[in-house]
Amino acid sequence: MNLALKIDVDTYRGTRKGVPRLVELLKKHGAGATFLFSLGPDHTGRAIKRMFRRGFMSKVRRTSVLSHYGVPTLLYGTVLPGPNIGRRCANIMRRVRDEGFEVGIHAFDHVRWQDHVTSEGAGWTRHQMELACERFRDIFGADPKIHGAAGWRMNRHAYRLTQLLGFSYCSDTRGTQPFVPVYQAEIIACPQLPTTLPTLDEMIGVNGVTVDNVAQHLLELSRDPLPSGHVYTLHAELEGLKLAPVLERLLEGWRAMGYTLMSLGDYFDSQPNKNLPRHEAAVGEVAGRAGTLAVQGPEFLA
Repeated sequence: MNLALKIDVDTYRGTRKGVPRLVELLKKHGAGATFLFSLGPDHTGRAIKRMFRRGFMSKVRRTSVLSHYGVPTLLYGTVLPGPNIGRRCANIMRRVRDEGFEVGIHAFDHVRWQDHVTSEGAGWTRHQMELACERFRDIFGADPKIHGAAGWRMNRHAYRLTQLLGFSYCSDTRGTQPFVPVYQAEIIACPQLPTTLPTLDEMIGVNGVTVDNVAQHLLELSRDPLPSGHVYTLHAELEGLKLAPVLERLLEGWRAMGYTLMSLGDYFDSQPNKNLPRHEAAVGEVAGRAGTLAVQGPEFLA
């Protein structure tokens, strides 16, 4: 029973305050994990443009965005200049690696990627991914092995670049099992390790789920393991800060169930059959999250 912990680090605050706390919490419980960093400017304030996206404002209200992100973060990129996360927090990122955790790329500019990638072309997409790869190499002195797209949002060119830029595996999608993505009949030779469980911000405030009972709710959802195991995405801004007690209950609960908590790399290596099935890389909705996401579609049998 394997469960990979994928940590999305979206903001300067999350990197500076949430990441160190997560490192200590994971070490305390002997859990492996993969940290995926936003490496360029923090432009979180520009996400206000999403207010007209279906489901966005209801998510903001029920998940207490202000209390989790803080006023300065919500002004970065508008009233306040966005701090460059990769430049200011390089030492924190290197410490994560030095403590034995896997590190990879979330985005260069998190908001810019999430809000524009589905409508942009090859040149824009390549520029954004190459900026992230270059900054990653500057910080870690090595090529990145894993990419996990901001907001689980991708386009044709981004899928192609996961292969062309040499990633070993990626976690850009939502789904049920590891797969080789096929985008409009084009096979992408870079495996996807999709997130299989809902995130805290997708559950809290829905159907009676609260901060107090969300851990038990998620533990119940993961009680019956998938044959390939689970991937859970957490956020440095949530589980690394105010929702750290929730994460501690989850870690204890998963351990009690018999799960081995690991990085995405170890999860990929643990798959008994490396001849992964091919599935369409599709676009769909996920309950509790605004807009459309990259999802695992039907098995591709052609």
